[in-house]
Amino acid sequence: ISQEDVEIPIPRYFIREKLKVLKDREKILAQIIGVSDQPEDQMVSIKPMILEEAIRVIQVSERARQGRLRAKFMKEIRLEEARELWAQGRALRTLDTTIAAIRIQKLWRGYNQRQKTKKEREEEMIFLGMIPTPNRPQPSPAHLQVKKNRSLWHVVQEEHEVEYQQALLGVKDQLRILEGPDIKESMQDQIRQWFIECRHIRGKFPDFPEEEEGGSTAIFAQKTPEQLCAEIAAKEAAKEKRKGKKKKKKGKKKKKGKKKGKKKRKKDDQENAGWKMAPSKFIPTVAEGNQTYKDIWQNRNESRNFSQKYDAELLKEEKRKEVEEEIRVQVDELMRTELKNLKVAVDREKIKKGKKGGKKKKKKKKKKKRKKGKKGKKKKEKDLTPDRTIDSLFEELVKMGLLIRPKKVKLADYLGDYSYLATTLRQADVEPMPSLSDVRQLVALYGILPLGSQAVHEKAPLVKTLLFSGPAGVGKKMLVHALCNETGANLFNLSATNMAGKYPGKSGLQMMLHMVFKLARQLQPSVIWIGEAEKTFYRKVPKAEKELEPKRIKKSLTKLMKTIKPEDRILIVGTTSRPFQANLKTFCKVYKKIILIPRPDYASRYILWRSFIGSSRGVITNALDLSSLAKVTDGYTQGNILRAVQTVLTERRLLQMSRKPLSALEFINPLARLEPVYKEEEENFKAWYTKTPLAKKKAKAAKEAEEGGKKGKGEKGKKGKKGKKGKKKK
Repeated sequence: ISQEDVEIPIPRYFIREKLKVLKDREKILAQIIGVSDQPEDQMVSIKPMILEEAIRVIQVSERARQGRLRAKFMKEIRLEEARELWAQGRALRTLDTTIAAIRIQKLWRGYNQRQKTKKEREEEMIFLGMIPTPNRPQPSPAHLQVKKNRSLWHVVQEEHEVEYQQALLGVKDQLRILEGPDIKESMQDQIRQWFIECRHIRGKFPDFPEEEEGGSTAIFAQKTPEQLCAEIAAKEAAKEKRKGKKKKKKGKKKKKGKKKGKKKRKKDDQENAGWKMAPSKFIPTVAEGNQTYKDIWQNRNESRNFSQKYDAELLKEEKRKEVEEEIRVQVDELMRTELKNLKVAVDREKIKKGKKGGKKKKKKKKKKKRKKGKKGKKKKEKDLTPDRTIDSLFEELVKMGLLIRPKKVKLADYLGDYSYLATTLRQADVEPMPSLSDVRQLVALYGILPLGSQAVHEKAPLVKTLLFSGPAGVGKKMLVHALCNETGANLFNLSATNMAGKYPGKSGLQMMLHMVFKLARQLQPSVIWIGEAEKTFYRKVPKAEKELEPKRIKKSLTKLMKTIKPEDRILIVGTTSRPFQANLKTFCKVYKKIILIPRPDYASRYILWRSFIGSSRGVITNALDLSSLAKVTDGYTQGNILRAVQTVLTERRLLQMSRKPLSALEFINPLARLEPVYKEEEENFKAWYTKTPLAKKKAKAAKEAEEGGKKGKGEKGKKGKKGKKGKKKK
C-alpha cells in the first residue's frame, strides 16, 4: 500500500448534487462579466514612433537579415569543401574486399548488439517501474465501456430519485386512508385497556402522560400496566426521599471531602500520564449505520431488484411510523377528554377550582422565562439592504470584483510526495517541516470536507478561519481555488489591494462587508479569501501603501467572525508570504488554524519536473536526467519550476523534440534568472511558527508526554527499591 492510498478521498457528490446550480451560476457570471467589460479596455493603444527610433528598428532588422544570409552562404562553402576532401581521400585509399567486408560486419554487429542491449535494459527498467512506459497504449474498449456505464449510472440514479420522491407522497396518503382508521381504533382500545387494568390494580384511574413525556408512547412501551403503575409510585416515593437525603449529605460531604481528594488526585495523575484521543463524534453514526445494515440488508435477497429501484415494503414501514405519530397526537387529545369524563362519572372526582390559579402561575413562569431569554439573546444585526434581492447583490459584487470566478484546479493537481524521513528526524529531536502531502491532507480535512458536507460540518470541530503561510510560489492561491472547485463554493476576494478605492468611508466599508457576508450566508458554501493577510495586521504601515488603507477591515473582521454561526458553511482563508510583518497577537486571534507550506523536497521536485514537462507536451527520454535536475533545483518552488518549463518548451522547441531530445542543461539558464528560497528564509518561517499559540500548545503537549513517560519509569524504580528494602528489614 502506497501513501497515496491512505489519503482521504474527496467525495464526488459534493459537485454532482449541485451541478445544475453551478452551471447556472457560471452562466450568470459569464453574462455579468461580459456586460461589465468595456470595449475601451480591449482597444490596444498604439504609440507614435520618432523618425530616429523607426530608422534604428529598420537598421537592426536589415543587419540581422544580412547576417543570416551570410551565415547560410558560409555554411554551404564549408560543406562543399568537406565533400571535396572526402572524395580525394576515398580515391587514394583502396582496401581489399575481404577486409572491407570484415570491417562492415564488425560495425554492424556492434551496432546491432548495442541496440538489443539498450532495448533489454529499457524493458527491465520499465518492468521495475524505474522509468515511465514510452508511448502509453490507448485505453482498451473494456475501460471505455466502464466509463460510459459510470456516466449512465448518474442518469439512472436521478430517474430513480424522482420516482422515490413521488412514491413517498403517494404511499403516505394511501396508508392514511387505508390503515389510518384501524390504527386509530387499535390505539384507543389499548389505551382503554390500560385505563381498566390500572384502575383494577390501584383502585382509581391513572393520570394520562403529558405531551412532553411522550403522551401515549409511554403507554405503548414494552411494559405491563403493573410495571407502569409501579414506576409512577416509585417516582413519587423518590421525590420524598431526596428531600430528606439532601440535609444528611451536606454534613457528610465535609468529612469525606479530604479522603476523596487524595483518591481523585491519584486517578488524575494516572489518567494524565499520556495524551489520549477523545472519542470521535462520528462513531455513533457509524455504529447506527452498521446496525441498520445488519437488521435490514445483510440477509436480504436483492437478486430480483436488478435495476436497484426503491423497495415498496421498506417505504411503507418508514411511512407507517410517521402516520402512527400523526394519529397518536389526535388520539391522545380524544383519550384525555375521555379519561376526565370517566374520572367524573366513575371515581366521582370533582374538578378542582385551584386550576385557574395554577394556570396563572404557569403564565408567570413563562413570562419570567421570556424575560431571561431577552437578556441572553444578542442584538440582531441590522439588514442594510432589506429591499434588495440576492441577484442584484450578486451582480454588484461581481462588477466590483469582490466576487470572482475560481480557476479550474483540483486538490489532486497540487503535487507533492510524502516525507519519509520525518519519523527519523523526530527521533533525533528535530521537528521537520510538513511535507506537501501533509498540506494536501490538512486542506481536505479542515477545508474541503466541512464545506462540502453539512453533516461533517456539524460534527467536526468548528474551523472559521485558515491561514496558508509560506514563501512565494509554493501554491497558496492554488489551494484557495482548489477549495472552491472541490466544494462548489463561491469565492469572495477581500484582499487589501482588491478593496483599494472601493466603497470609501466608514459607511461604505460597513455596507461592503454586510453585502459580502449576507451573500456568503445565502449562497453557502462560501470562501472569503484575504490575500497578503499580513497587511491587515501591519505593525507599521509602509508609506507606499498608506493610500491602499490595508488595515481597513481589521476591527470589523473580528466582529464579523463572531456572527458566523456553527451551522454556517463559511470559511475565511488568508494567504501570506510575509507573516513576520504582522502583529502576532492580533494576527493569531483571527487565524487560529495555520498551515505552514514548505518549499518542495527532493521527492516532490522529481514529481513536479516529470508532471510539468509531460503536461507541456515534452517527451522524457534517457537523455534527460530528472534525478540530477531535482537535486540541483533544491530551494526552487513549484512556481519557479513551472516558469522554467514554460520558457524552455516553446512551440519551436517542441517541433525539434524528435531530432533533439530534452536535456537537463536547457533548464539551468531559465532557473538562474529566478530567485530561490534560501534556508535562512525557511528558518525565519519556522521561528515565526514556533511563536504562534498553535505551535506552543503542540510543544507543551509533547513536553508533558515526555515528562509523563519519565515519571512512570521513575515511579516503577522507586517501588522496586522500596520492595527490596522491605524484604531486607524482615
